[in-house]
Parts: sequence; C-alpha cells; structure tokens
Amino acid sequence: MEKSLLTAKAILPAYNRNRLTTRIVHLGFGAFHRAHQGVYTDILAAEHNSDWGYCEVNLIGGEQQIADLNHQQCLYTVAEMSADAWRARVVGVVKTALHAQVDGFARVMEALCEPQVAIVSLTITEKGYCHAPATGQLMLDNPLIAADLKNPQQPKSAPGVIVAALAARRKMGLAPFSVMSCDNMPENGHVTRNVVLAYARALDADLAEWIAQNVTFPSTMVDRIVPAVTTETLDKIEQLTGVRDPAGVACEPFRQWVIEDNFVAGRPAWEKAGAELVSDVVPFEEMKLRMLNGSHSFLAYLGYLAGYQHINTCMEDENFRRAAHALMLKEQAPTLNVQDVDLANYARLLIERYSNPALRHRTWQIAMDGSQKLPQRWLDSIRWHRANGSRHDLLTLGVAGWMRYVGGVDEQGEAIDVCDPLLDAIQQAVRNSEEGDARVKALLGLKAIFGDDLATQPEFVAQVSEAYKLLLEKGAKATVAQYAKALS
Repeated sequence: MEKSLLTAKAILPAYNRNRLTTRIVHLGFGAFHRAHQGVYTDILAAEHNSDWGYCEVNLIGGEQQIADLNHQQCLYTVAEMSADAWRARVVGVVKTALHAQVDGFARVMEALCEPQVAIVSLTITEKGYCHAPATGQLMLDNPLIAADLKNPQQPKSAPGVIVAALAARRKMGLAPFSVMSCDNMPENGHVTRNVVLAYARALDADLAEWIAQNVTFPSTMVDRIVPAVTTETLDKIEQLTGVRDPAGVACEPFRQWVIEDNFVAGRPAWEKAGAELVSDVVPFEEMKLRMLNGSHSFLAYLGYLAGYQHINTCMEDENFRRAAHALMLKEQAPTLNVQDVDLANYARLLIERYSNPALRHRTWQIAMDGSQKLPQRWLDSIRWHRANGSRHDLLTLGVAGWMRYVGGVDEQGEAIDVCDPLLDAIQQAVRNSEEGDARVKALLGLKAIFGDDLATQPEFVAQVSEAYKLLLEKGAKATVAQYAKALS
C-alpha cells in the first residue's frame, strides 16, 4: 500500500486543512509555483492561521501533474537542496486541482466563479501570454488567441480564460478578482493587463472598459532557482522523506517575492512569510531579470556550447565565473534604477547560489524560449548602453552565443534540441542564410525579438558578428576565456 505524504519525514501541514477556503485560483501548476508561492502560502497557514487555499488549474499540458496531485489528497513535497543538507516540507494549501481538458472547461469556470475567489495568479511562462516580447502587445494572430476569439465560450489561452471568467462574474453580479502574474517578465502586471484588455476589446468594448475600471493586475518579482524535476530528483526526495511523491519538487534554500500591493478583493498576509509588499515592483524586477536571469541566460547558451550541462559546472570554470560576475556588475548594474540595494553583494550571492552543487540546474532548460527572454534580459540593457555610449561586450557575446545555439548544431557537430515558440521563424532565418555575417544579420532581422532598431545600427551588427566569428573559430570555452582575460 502506498504511504501517505502525512507520514513523510518532513515539515508536515499540522494545521486544519478543512479550514482553508479556495480564494486563489492558480493557472500553471508547474515546479516553480509549487516551490515558491505554494510555500509562502503554506507557511502562512502553518504559522499564522491563514485560511487562504488554492485551486490549481492546468490549461494545456501537465495532465499527469494534476492527476498525481489529486491522487495524494492535493499534498506535495518541496525539498530544499544545499551542499550540506536537504530539508523537506509537505505543502497542504491546495484544496482542489483541475485540468481544463480532463475535467472540462465548465468545471474550471465554476472554480473561477466561486464568489470568494479573490485572486487569479499565473505561472504560465512568457510564451503563455501570447504577446510579442519586443513590444509587449497581444498577438491577435497567435493560433491560441485567434481560436479563442472565434470560440470565446471555450477558451484555451490564459487571456481567454481570464476574460471569460471576468465576463461571467460580471454577469452574475459577483465581485471581480485581481490577476497576479508570477512569471519572469518586466512589469509582468502591466503585460498581463495589456493582453487581457486587448483580448477583451477584440470581443466586447464594454466588458474591456469594466475590466479596466474594476480589476487590478499587481506586478511581482519572484526568485528561487527550481531545476526541472527528474527521476533522480524524485529518488532523492524519496530517500529523504521515505515517501515517493511524483508531484514533488526540489529547489535552492533561497527564496524572494516582491509584490505590488494592489489587490481589489484582499490578499493573504504574505509579508508574514517573508514577502515584500511595495508600491513599485519594477526596479526589483529589472534588477532580477538583468542580473540574475541575464547572467543565467549567458551561462546557458555559452555553457551549453562549451559542453557544460549544469550551471554549477559553469561556475567551476574560472573564466565563466568571472564573465558572469562582470556581466552583472559592469554591464547590467549600471542600467538599473533600484534604490538601497547593495548590488555588489547581490552579485556575490548570485554567484554563490549558482555554485550550489546540489542544484544541477541544466543549461539546456534555461536556454529554452530564448526569443521570449532576450528582450528583457539583454536587449533593453544593450539599448541603454548604446544610448549612453558605454561598452556592452559581454551582452553582445551573449547575443552571439544565442545565435550560435539556435543554429541547431553544437561544437561537436551534434544536433541541439532548440525549444522556442518562434522556432519556425528562427529556423527559416538559419536555413536562408550562410554561416557568418549573413547568419547574424538574418537573426537580427527577427523583429519580434530584436525590434526595429538594433539591426539598423552598423556598429552593433559588427560587434555581434565579431563575437559570433570568434565562437565559430575558437569555440565557446576559449572565447569566454578571451573575454574574461580582457576584463583584467
């Protein structure tokens, strides 16, 4: 007989789970949400008698995750991994779990229209917003959005589902909810508001106006390194706790959550669990996106090309370590507006976190969906440097590394499994250009990523071409070493 998670050797939910009320519907029951927002809310229930509970919803994919969660009474394990010890917690704040394609959309709508629901939160990755990363605007020709506009009663996209739920609540005379993005995008609340309102306007101008007047879209900055779950991860969690948990997740001990305090129907007191409630999240978002995520992407593309499968292995290479640190402090930090934060200490802590040998965060995982990530992680900073006449050699090398990576063949001649929502356009640019300068120009011509400006700046194009040629001639390891040497 299977063991219950309530017998696990872990911090267990000792609170009365029956007291919990489903006040948050969360779209995107992925590893990050489990290890981040779920933990904050669980701490509140355990230590502060909070009654805020979750309904977890997956819209597309992740059927097995929801099935696993339901099979074990909506309990799951979070294991914190450090070099010296692992610690586990069984999270108990999930009340129900649904899959739109298994349980049916009507059941999801029922959950979204329960009167007490105050927040709909999202971790659907950047591509889930169906927007153009370069502009932040909803792509009405996105296949999901186009299909939803034809059949708005059975939407599959997150914007379509949110608008359908708000329309139904308005019709029923229920209070609206706040919509809170927890994805890695600058001004993620503004992006969410833009795509939701653009979708609503395409359906019903009056509804769009009602949403604009009555719904808030608080921005957030989320931070915790959560590698993709592997069989090895689940084996380790079972060794630690004595119970097999297919919905388990492992992460680093560090966690951070900065939230814009702008909710129309209340919120949990997440600050009691360590979150920071602020009036403006944007400076914190920029800091994290550029210093952490920007250096992560740099290590992902160049590290993968150099043969490093994990971020901690990149950190064992002194040149990669120095380059990542310099990227943070010399090229990203000057572009930031955040106040009263010791950025040198922040960079030091990031290098420490990256070096955690227990994490084994795959460079290939971080390299996914680059078209959605480059604009906020690198390109905004490059534009800042170009406007201010300052150097951005490492950022340029990162762009060249991405171009080399999406070429689809590594330095050993092996195929790279490139995962990206704009893969067709990227592959077309690669196929239709010769290796070298022509390849760089073809990829810079992808306006959904690079906008209209960067490809028209000869100096920038030349710098990327130079870095790209070095990667072709010397390989990523030697090229990063050359750039690192130039720092001294």
